[in-house]
Amino acid sequence: MPLFYLRRLTGKERDVNANRQLARYLAFVAGATNAGGYLAVNQYTSHMSGIVSAGADQLALGNMALVLAALGSLLSFTAGAICSAIMINWARRAGLQSQYACPLVVEAGLLICFGLIGGNLDRQMGLFVSATVMLLCFIMGLQNAMITKLSKAEIRTTHVTGRVTDIGIELGKLLYWNSPRYRQTEVPVTADLAKMKLLASLLGAFFSGGVAGALGFKHLGFISTLPLAALLLVLAAVPIADDLAEWLRPN
Repeated sequence: MPLFYLRRLTGKERDVNANRQLARYLAFVAGATNAGGYLAVNQYTSHMSGIVSAGADQLALGNMALVLAALGSLLSFTAGAICSAIMINWARRAGLQSQYACPLVVEAGLLICFGLIGGNLDRQMGLFVSATVMLLCFIMGLQNAMITKLSKAEIRTTHVTGRVTDIGIELGKLLYWNSPRYRQTEVPVTADLAKMKLLASLLGAFFSGGVAGALGFKHLGFISTLPLAALLLVLAAVPIADDLAEWLRPN
């Protein structure tokens, strides 16, 4: 990727197109991590709706161990979002170019950790698996908070419920028949085709990532997380390098 493209993609200076392009990469990574993580620990970790519902079910059934596991996942996702917000706000106050790249570097490091520790899952179950689930939830919270702050809450990348809902709304607008009798007095109902294109591309990126993650885990095992980490590091590299160059520059 050209350096100017990467600088525009993850640097401090933002525009709508850069936000949307970065979101597609991150949706792919989230889909791959979610699918590969499911094959590893038999649990999806990218969204909290199912985890909260499962915790409620287990509480009703009196299974406190699984309630605590769900609570741990929820708190880990929240902790990831907190960590991302702290890093971004600190880097912003410091005037760094890498304020949005720093969370990507941390996410890449954690994905590498997941790939390295994953080989022990077959030999050590129980708390070790629970810790792995919480690690994946932390990663997802970290990424989701980063893209949410970057896009001013326009885009999220780790789950698709909201995107599918918005696609349905826009399709409803597209199919709506504006009666001629109201055209002179009412604003016509029209679909936002640009928004639909963005939503569809994010949904496609998440799905493609899921397929790639599942196939990678099936054929390569936990090492399949390394290309995802490498992609994140490439995306973050130029703003990080810009800050290092500024720091090393003689006064």
